[in-house]
Amino acid sequence: LVSLFLSDLMVGLVVMPPAMLNQLYGRWVLRGDFCSLWASFDVMCCSASILNLCTISLDRYLLIISPLKYKLRMTSCRALWLILATWTMAALASFLPI
Repeated sequence: LVSLFLSDLMVGLVVMPPAMLNQLYGRWVLRGDFCSLWASFDVMCCSASILNLCTISLDRYLLIISPLKYKLRMTSCRALWLILATWTMAALASFLPI
């Protein structure tokens, strides 16, 4: 849940202010090289938010299908690996193409 909070917070603090300026002025008013960086952060934060929701859904699914084995399956190390995989996939999907 903390990872989902951080991805949504980054959308609000990093992505939305330049998008708001873009909407207000009807054009990109910041430096040109900042545009591709902003677009990458936009894709990364939104992708991380969606992937975090998928990870949380997977975690809840594992808890529901086998509640007695859940503690053995979902260790804190595995949870950390899932979070790192989520952010890595989001970063690769955003920074490599753009």
